[in-house]
Amino acid sequence: MKIYNTLTRKKEEFVPLKEGKVSMYVCGPTVYNLIHIGNARPMIVFDTVRRYLEHKGYDVNFVSNFTDVDDKIIKKAMEEGVTADEISKRYIAECKKDMKGMNVRPATTHPLATQEIDGMIEMIAALLAKGYAYTAKDGTVYFRTRKFKEYGKLSHKNLDDLQAGSRSLLVSGEDQKEDPLDFVLWKPKKEGEPYWKSPWCDGRPGWHIECSVMSKKYLGDEIDIHAGGEDLIFPHHENEIAQSECCNGKTFARYWMHNGFLNIDNRKMSKSLGNFFTVREISEKYDLQVLRFFMLSAHYRSPLNFSAELMEASKNGLERIVNAVENLKFLSGRAQTAELTAQEKEELATLGAYEEKFDEAMDDDFNTADAISAIFELVKYANTNGNETSSKAYLDALREKIMELSDILGLIVEKKEEMLDAEIEKLIEERQEARKAKDFSRADEIRNILLEKGILLKDTREGVKWERA
Repeated sequence: MKIYNTLTRKKEEFVPLKEGKVSMYVCGPTVYNLIHIGNARPMIVFDTVRRYLEHKGYDVNFVSNFTDVDDKIIKKAMEEGVTADEISKRYIAECKKDMKGMNVRPATTHPLATQEIDGMIEMIAALLAKGYAYTAKDGTVYFRTRKFKEYGKLSHKNLDDLQAGSRSLLVSGEDQKEDPLDFVLWKPKKEGEPYWKSPWCDGRPGWHIECSVMSKKYLGDEIDIHAGGEDLIFPHHENEIAQSECCNGKTFARYWMHNGFLNIDNRKMSKSLGNFFTVREISEKYDLQVLRFFMLSAHYRSPLNFSAELMEASKNGLERIVNAVENLKFLSGRAQTAELTAQEKEELATLGAYEEKFDEAMDDDFNTADAISAIFELVKYANTNGNETSSKAYLDALREKIMELSDILGLIVEKKEEMLDAEIEKLIEERQEARKAKDFSRADEIRNILLEKGILLKDTREGVKWERA
């Protein structure tokens, strides 16, 4: 199995640190709003990587954090007149709902930055003791970037060509820095902001130190795979390497994986362009399995263009697989014979070729686009060969193989059981009562239950209308 390593810029044979085990860290979202489809891409991609590694027999320790202290969270809290903690907890819960809809499995551990402050203070103290960091007059702690001789090895940037700042968490008093390239490890509190006590000042950590500490605590000083969007390569991941390797004296991560950007109608996604979509908004029009299928229809390192046309194509592609599974299930229920015939046994022996093609694609740097093509070939075979005269065992074997390969990609290809109209109306009535009682969490819960069953609710002036997705 080969993985493209951003560090070496080439595909490398995957050899884990410990035989049969994989340690994997994926940078998670900053929770100040509903997640957008740009957040969804790494979630889906690296969930699929994890699933495939587990399919190969590896025991995967998968860690993905939530950044729950940040300028954007604080800003949102101030706007709403609530605490930053309330904002982060609300949107972590909402994020988990969307992850469930996309069939993204929960991580082995989802650490929260605010719960790991002690570890961050310890790592910063260690970097200070080793001379890799220094404290400014106001208590800000900076990392001495030039002291780490390999700085720039991930992003392949030359130190002299770099400009300070970029996505670092900057503070006032930049003239305190020994070097413009030095970045913040700890910064003083501002009025009204959450803060923690430290030996240097009351304040909070810089962004980069958070992931270094959470990776070390839950996976160890050296890990197999560190992953995230390509926008994190510099400075976030570059700074993580510098901090971790200077503190721990070991290679931080052996393989660095980064997914490509997501564009909307060939333009960069941004609120100012009005082409910014949350996963929740997409779920109102499509089953989130369609979004997952769409994300996996291109190689994870390629830029991906989101458009209505491509989502419709993904919907049709997924339906093709779902319909094949449903048809095999229907035929199986009506099969006249239970046992395999001699010819069917021979035919089933050839199914290994489709699985082999699937595995070859996934072994080549997780080429999900080619893996889906292998599933389509299997679907075509099943549609051609499974019929009214087939045995139940043969039809079931075809259906199970399609479902097995789809499941490795996290695609749910069994049709959801339809709800009866009376059940729907009863739940809508309960939701209306909950809203009147200002029990909005129950109202939202009912909306999500219906959404999972393929029922879209629309609140209109005339009342609540519903339709099947």
